[in-house]
Amino acid sequence: MVRTATAIIAALLLVAPAKLVAAGEHAPFVEPKLYVAKGGPAAPQVALTLDACMGQTDLRILDTLVQNRIPATIFVTARWLRKNAEALAIMKAHPDLFELENHGLNHVPAIDNQPTMFGLKTAGTEAAIRTEIQGGVDAMVTASIAKPVWYRDATARYSDNAIRLIHDMGYRVAGYSLNADMGASLMAGQVEKRISAAKDGDVIIAHINQPSRAAGAGVAKGILALQQKGFRFVRLQDVTVSAQPVHSGV
Repeated sequence: MVRTATAIIAALLLVAPAKLVAAGEHAPFVEPKLYVAKGGPAAPQVALTLDACMGQTDLRILDTLVQNRIPATIFVTARWLRKNAEALAIMKAHPDLFELENHGLNHVPAIDNQPTMFGLKTAGTEAAIRTEIQGGVDAMVTASIAKPVWYRDATARYSDNAIRLIHDMGYRVAGYSLNADMGASLMAGQVEKRISAAKDGDVIIAHINQPSRAAGAGVAKGILALQQKGFRFVRLQDVTVSAQPVHSGV
């Protein structure tokens, strides 16, 4: 694993319940939160993570990252890899900027205890969750991408069984602390405001696969606003992670 001299030295993985439940009960899913260690007032830092779920590539974001030398961790699905060879080539040509990680085979939520999540059909069983994870890994290896370390599913919500399975398969669950674009559903100004308000240590999630939506312009502008504020960007591969036990109760 390559680390820069100024790379962040620690990160903290916290899992919070997705909704309030009574003491002793369990939420139906968990929404992991991930923070990187703060760089301090003189050198605040954030991790930018971008999901490439399916469809095309938002060159407004990709070009901004390349032109301004801004590192990012990109979570790719097998579906996106099949249709975005040119964008993938750009990312692979800049290994100092882009870390590629696993977003699954077909963009399926890693949930086995309820049928849908935000309108998406969930995996439904542990076997299907395993297939979704491994299918993403296989697609990455076929595309000559290094075997991933992190896994993020569709919706970034998980059942308890999925969290256990992901860990058992040897991967880390990629949570976040700042949702920048709400699934690329927000307007550009809203997204720019959210990202530019990031705090030291935040892990930002946004999307790089929706070039026809307004949100992508806000992602690009928000990133540049943070850079102008003196924030530096780190990739997840540049951090050392310590995890607390995963739970879904309060």
